[in-house]
Amino acid sequence: MRSLFYFLIIFFGVIFINTKANAYIGPGMGLGAIITILGIIGAVILSIVAIIYYPIKRLIIKFKNKKNIKKDK
Repeated sequence: MRSLFYFLIIFFGVIFINTKANAYIGPGMGLGAIITILGIIGAVILSIVAIIYYPIKRLIIKFKNKKNIKKDK
């Protein structure tokens, strides 16, 4: 029980101590980082959509060709 008490005292003590971070990211660097992250996320989403879209596209074309063949007969 005492160890939990000491842990909580140390935990909240560390959280509420204000210190300087000295980690300023300027607007140019921040915007570049945001654009890079959005670009990576967009590339992943587009690759997943492309992988899913291609087989569906082939099925649609296959069904259209079957309908055209039946109409011709």
